[in-house]
Amino acid sequence: MTSKHNIDTVATGAQVDATPAKRPRRIALDGRVVSVVPLDAVAHAETLYEGSRGAQNEWLWRYLFEGPFATRAAFDAHLRERASSEDPLFFAIIEKSSGDAVGSAVGYASYMRIEPAHRAIEVGSILFTPRLQRTVGATEAMYLMARHVFEDLGYRRYEWKCNALNAPSRRAALRLGFTFEGIFRQHMIIKGRNRDTAWFSMLDSEWPQRKAAFERWLDPSNFDGQGRQKVALSALNREIENGGF
Repeated sequence: MTSKHNIDTVATGAQVDATPAKRPRRIALDGRVVSVVPLDAVAHAETLYEGSRGAQNEWLWRYLFEGPFATRAAFDAHLRERASSEDPLFFAIIEKSSGDAVGSAVGYASYMRIEPAHRAIEVGSILFTPRLQRTVGATEAMYLMARHVFEDLGYRRYEWKCNALNAPSRRAALRLGFTFEGIFRQHMIIKGRNRDTAWFSMLDSEWPQRKAAFERWLDPSNFDGQGRQKVALSALNREIENGGF
């Protein structure tokens, strides 16, 4: 005979801690090679603009909601809007080796679709300039933001969404340890074009192993004298999925 308790569990889902997560605030997250700091529309404008402007960088904006920008004034207006927003809440990624902890921004990212009651949050609206892409700092920034979400703020679900046609973003999500969940068809209209959206997630129960993979990859011992990785992060996460990490 099925007990009432079991019927309730099957019909409505497992009981979970319903304490709301904390809303993210404008604080700095400090890493070994980068810092993630609140986006400043004045201090960070110069390096972000220089790193993302011009015909050679138009591809950076291909799948983003805005850009590219024809003028510095248009870019500055965009950055002011970003810096003042609460959801999305934007952070600049600072290259620590520059020695300038205020202005040397090489990218930005945000926490968005922030739902403390459901303990779900998304990382998105990510702009990595060419100087940041495919570097240790790019991965460390994503690690710092994920760790803050799970360990400091108490979220149980961390999301990554992108245009389904954006193959580099989809590869990045899997490399970072997110799980592909499916495609939302005709989800948005962006710059006059259809967007099907690929959804990915990482859960709090998965974080301890994902964190271990991040930290093993980020450890200086994982890189040779020329800065080349010895073990790929994607390989470490595949090892987790195969039960062998």
